[in-house]
Amino acid sequence: MIDDVESLSGPGALGAFLRTHRERVTPEMVGLPGSARRRTSGLRREELAQISGISATWYTWIEQGRDVSVSAATLDRLAKSLQMEPAAREYLFSLASVKDPLAVPLSGAPDDSLKNCVNQITGPGYLLDSCWNVLAWNPPAGALFSGWLGKVERPNLLDFMFLHPLSRQLVPDWAERAKRVVAEFRAETSHYAHSDAVRQKVISLRGQSSEFNQWWTQQEVLAREGGARRFNHPLSGETRYRQQTFFPAGYADCKLVMLVPES
Repeated sequence: MIDDVESLSGPGALGAFLRTHRERVTPEMVGLPGSARRRTSGLRREELAQISGISATWYTWIEQGRDVSVSAATLDRLAKSLQMEPAAREYLFSLASVKDPLAVPLSGAPDDSLKNCVNQITGPGYLLDSCWNVLAWNPPAGALFSGWLGKVERPNLLDFMFLHPLSRQLVPDWAERAKRVVAEFRAETSHYAHSDAVRQKVISLRGQSSEFNQWWTQQEVLAREGGARRFNHPLSGETRYRQQTFFPAGYADCKLVMLVPES
């Protein structure tokens, strides 16, 4: 039984994680001379701070769990100094609630394994990147979004929602859904604060859609979540789904969206 739930997150959890890894790294592993008179086989705080190029006092505050802001650059240097494996590095950045600048993004076309995942879904399914470009979709998604998917060279879900005339016919509660889409996208942009592609997408939509511009300036932020989705399909009539979103391992900027048909 876990008595201290807060130990799973927050500054204290970050400090404990760093301390444990520091104690596992010997001086010899990082090119420092060892000594038989050392009380511990691991690195001292001052040594880790030195090889990471940060202040010893600052590092001590981080390890002590003080409420200080830790930059991505500092975490990157610590992870490299501690010779963290990819999973440990990812966990380190997640504890600090900071996006890893070296996280592997999904750029361009997804690989065959991700495409196969989409095609294994019986209901509509598609892959989105950080700008909500549709990177891959299965035949049920193509049928649901007939007239858009497969018709434009680089389909983008935001462009569809605000610039394509089909969206207002297909989505019965368009204004409500579109406003929420803007708030969800704004929430996600916090993870891509330095992404020029995301910034350009926002600038483009604000210039082309008065609705997007209006809702964007309202500064609403909502978590992207599943739930009921209704569509007025020109051939199938009203269809109902439950939306679920998943994040494939190894692709930090990619998400898999599934629309599960309701009974």
